[in-house]
Amino acid sequence: MRNTLVFPGSSCPVLTGKICENLGMAPAEAELSQFANVGAPLTHRLRLDSAMPPLPRRLQALSRAGPGTFGETSVKILNSVREKDVFVVQSGSPHINDTIMELLIMISACKGGSANKITAVMPYFPYSRQSKKKSHRGAITARMLANLLGVAGVNHVVTVDLHASQMQGFFRCPVDNLHAEPLIARWIRHNVPNWKEAVVVSKNAGGTKRVTSLADALKLNFGMVTTDRRRGNNMSASMILNHLDGFDEQPILDAHTPPKQRPAEDSTAARPDRRAPRTVTDSQGSPQRVNGLSMRTADGRRSSSHAHHAHHAGSPAAETEEDHEYNDRRAHEVTHGRLVQGHIVEDDFFPSPEGSTADTSIPEEDPMTMSHASSFFRPEPHALGGSGDAEESSDEEDKLKDPKIEHMITLVGDVKNRTVLIIDDMIDKPGSWIAAAETVVKRGLAKKVYCIATHGVFGGDCLQQMQACDCIDSIVVTNSYPISEEKARHTGKLVVIDLSYLLAEAIRRNHFGESISPLFQHIAD
Repeated sequence: MRNTLVFPGSSCPVLTGKICENLGMAPAEAELSQFANVGAPLTHRLRLDSAMPPLPRRLQALSRAGPGTFGETSVKILNSVREKDVFVVQSGSPHINDTIMELLIMISACKGGSANKITAVMPYFPYSRQSKKKSHRGAITARMLANLLGVAGVNHVVTVDLHASQMQGFFRCPVDNLHAEPLIARWIRHNVPNWKEAVVVSKNAGGTKRVTSLADALKLNFGMVTTDRRRGNNMSASMILNHLDGFDEQPILDAHTPPKQRPAEDSTAARPDRRAPRTVTDSQGSPQRVNGLSMRTADGRRSSSHAHHAHHAGSPAAETEEDHEYNDRRAHEVTHGRLVQGHIVEDDFFPSPEGSTADTSIPEEDPMTMSHASSFFRPEPHALGGSGDAEESSDEEDKLKDPKIEHMITLVGDVKNRTVLIIDDMIDKPGSWIAAAETVVKRGLAKKVYCIATHGVFGGDCLQQMQACDCIDSIVVTNSYPISEEKARHTGKLVVIDLSYLLAEAIRRNHFGESISPLFQHIAD
């Protein structure tokens, strides 16, 4: 392409080389310098060609030296960019802050060189998980990074599968949020045996939209796995049950209702069909509020307040009619399991503190705390809006490993003797992935499990733990995030899908002013 330059960043030189190969052009030249805090400046000219290794040896040596070796970043553009269409390819990496500064300086250098248009190609957008305020004094870091890119002089941004699509509103320039779903769907059709019988599963409630989109594209069934804090038969649950005894004879009153406004005890007896809100307990002892019209029982039947009163009044005909009308067999597709330290355990399992210095027994809930939380389950107003906790999602992964906290994990959907495709946008920590895989295999009796995501971040020993999990058969990610050759070599389950053609076509269409809508379509084989 004429009047076009593609500059590689230090985070993904291999991916940039493949993009340029698909475009039929050579990468542009730039000198990236790292000035050490002490001593002479350490410089290295980063050029991408077939003779160069995937990552410069000098840069590899500096990376192994650890933090503190790097100092200030300096960029020198070695090609004329005047009136050119410039694309800078830079993704997230383990040295995320260094790569961000490098990208900002390269954009500023191209802007100072009178480039016609500057496009930042970021397959994995850094800090995308910090796209909302998660604490009372937290920062929306993703918006701050978008502002920094705008100040540096970027005119366009191309990325893949943002963690939250609303992040496109953070930018003052156009954003092309490409999807890896067509590539993933094509890989599934070509590499998963009997894929037409598979089930697409979300490992949390927040990923259902992504899962249903892929399930609709492949015309497959879908399911969901949810994890919640377990509430057993403790004193607070007994208090709630005792409070509900004789509930049909007493109306539900707010705690702030004055005594003079409380009706007599026999006022509801004269009106047995009054449809006041009702509070019941589920199988875990957790109170639930029902509007009095209808409710679902533990065995999957629905019963109304009239049927409930008819049952106490000795009317079996009415009860039989309700049972026949509201029978729901799909309730059997809900499977529960116990999760202790991130792994599925048997129903009769009880952790023993023997051989451990810490007390691993499940502690009782604080009655006062539980009583306050179960007061008709009316959540207190939250400072950030809504009623959910303002904690980070990564904290949930840490709680799964806490031996003092037992969780209940629920599988919604029928996966028996089927292949399960667990889908999410990224793989960072292994806890929720391993828990979901063990649930569908040990509780749902699934035949095979594929863990599929767009961005393979693999923090810490995530890849090693998922490789060691017997319930996971394959780990499928794209090359949007750089994965070291050493990790890939020791992980037989890892499969990497190439994004270079998708990004190259996006660059070509942006340069010629063509529509990128075809990149979102599923092309039949």
